[in-house]
Amino acid sequence: MIRRAQQAGAFATIARKGASESGAIFVAVYRPDRSIDLYAPAPQAMLDDDGERRFMPVLAGADALAVADRMDSETRFDSDLWQVDIDDNEGRPFIEVIPDPMA
Repeated sequence: MIRRAQQAGAFATIARKGASESGAIFVAVYRPDRSIDLYAPAPQAMLDDDGERRFMPVLAGADALAVADRMDSETRFDSDLWQVDIDDNEGRPFIEVIPDPMA
């Protein structure tokens, strides 16, 4: 995902490094207006057997404080999680996103 973002002209970085062998990956996408979309791993029950990671939106158009609060909460639940930040002029996440089943 980082390589895909960089090849497309976006800036991507690992904001929080989790366990090398495990840990959920969260993706924060910074839009030009500085709002942030946050994506979390999709539940295992919603995945195909192709082994590809899929994500679902958990925050859309949020501010930095809302994202920090959510990530603090997630970190208390899973201290091994990773966070990737992507800054893209088009707000592209560069991940496979599935619809939120609660939406």
